[in-house]
Amino acid sequence: MRRNLTSVELCAGAGGQALGVEQAGFDHQACVEIDDWCRKTLKLNRPSWNVLEGPQCDLTKFDARPYAGVDLVAGGVPCPPFSKAGKQLGAEDERDLFPAALRVVDEVRPKAVMLENVRGFLDAVFQDYRLKLKSQLKAMGYPKVEWHLFNACDFGVSQLRPRVVIVAIHQDYADKFEWPKSGDLHPPTVGECLRDLMAANGWKGVDAWAAQADEIAPTIVGGSKKHGGPDLGPTRARRAWEALGVNGKTIAEEAPDPDFEGLPRLTVRMVARLQGFPDDWAFAGRKTAAYRQVGNAFPPPVARAVAQNIHAAITARRLYAVA
Repeated sequence: MRRNLTSVELCAGAGGQALGVEQAGFDHQACVEIDDWCRKTLKLNRPSWNVLEGPQCDLTKFDARPYAGVDLVAGGVPCPPFSKAGKQLGAEDERDLFPAALRVVDEVRPKAVMLENVRGFLDAVFQDYRLKLKSQLKAMGYPKVEWHLFNACDFGVSQLRPRVVIVAIHQDYADKFEWPKSGDLHPPTVGECLRDLMAANGWKGVDAWAAQADEIAPTIVGGSKKHGGPDLGPTRARRAWEALGVNGKTIAEEAPDPDFEGLPRLTVRMVARLQGFPDDWAFAGRKTAAYRQVGNAFPPPVARAVAQNIHAAITARRLYAVA
């Protein structure tokens, strides 16, 4: 029987990565998240998790020393420093929390590190940043520091969502880790994925809509607190949604009425399913706060796939040592 390992989750958000890591066999000893609504979401779904409050919920103030020796430090450090929307300022961006995450790694010295970010992290402009990050981790005893670009649709998620995962494995386990293969998973189309939710109020046009929505979703955009209400992204993204028969200008409170005509809007629950969240994962707050949490999340199936291979590397080494 597989024994659970331990972890600390940084910048946990609404729990996308934390859920995937849990599904891979890790027990979270602490979840660090500065956003109040996200912390409420984590507690709502996992009352047993140690979701930190007060100054400790701020990664820059988090004292990780009490968690020294946990097996995995995981997290999704903020992406604006590396995203085109955030102007790609990298280390010059005050929102860059990689230094704080590295401090936590130094204090905890886990067997593995797993950090998620946007595709822009791999841009040529950040080559020096990546090399410095690798050098710092190697100096802490992690000779295997790699990054890999994954697309969520390769893991059954109905969305074109590229994300970078950075993994560092301690020297005692480095030879056992391999990146997960995408396999032969074919994600359902938007219509297949959401038909039952769109039909929840008896919409008569749901079958015709589902047949037209015959591709996976474009990348879901979460936005920031500085901007207005929830929508499915800028003009180009909305056009892509419109081609799928979806009105991307706003998010709906509920599914279409029986006699609805026109392009339906997505609800928060629909967007969450497109992100790979299970239907029983609830989101705290009203529509705008809830949608922002969903849109900024890391799809749980991708996190699970990577964390399973980290789990396998750690436990394989243990079994080998015992033998």
